[in-house]
Amino acid sequence: MHTPPRQSRLRTGRISIPGQVYHLTFVTRSRRPFFNDFRIARAAVCALRRAADRGDADTLAYVLMPDHLHWLMVLGPDRSLGKVVQAFKSASARRVGQPIWQSGFHDHALRTDEDCHAIARYIVANPLRRGLVARVGDYPHWDAVWL
Repeated sequence: MHTPPRQSRLRTGRISIPGQVYHLTFVTRSRRPFFNDFRIARAAVCALRRAADRGDADTLAYVLMPDHLHWLMVLGPDRSLGKVVQAFKSASARRVGQPIWQSGFHDHALRTDEDCHAIARYIVANPLRRGLVARVGDYPHWDAVWL
């Protein structure tokens, strides 16, 4: 199967380090706003929570926007980043009953000098910056361990 050049560039240099904090971004197919549908959004959030139940990752913060997801997480022991993402995408698509995710994802392994709390604030403030709500607390599809 041919991998589009842009997708292979996303994987260049990707490594899986258990215990590492990652900021991941996934985009929906054709940037369709699937998560404007509350039922679909909650199914995706449930699949995200299952990742923790399986020991794949500990979620520090996330926001599920209408057409993408930002996930700040700590990779679980003996886990592959690609396999954790695939398991989440598959589980959420099964719960919804249709393919919802574009292939590939963007990952950023946080360096020790990066402020995890600042990145979490950036993530959960996404709906505010996009003008979807007047206050972060008004948006239903986000969470952070510090709150």
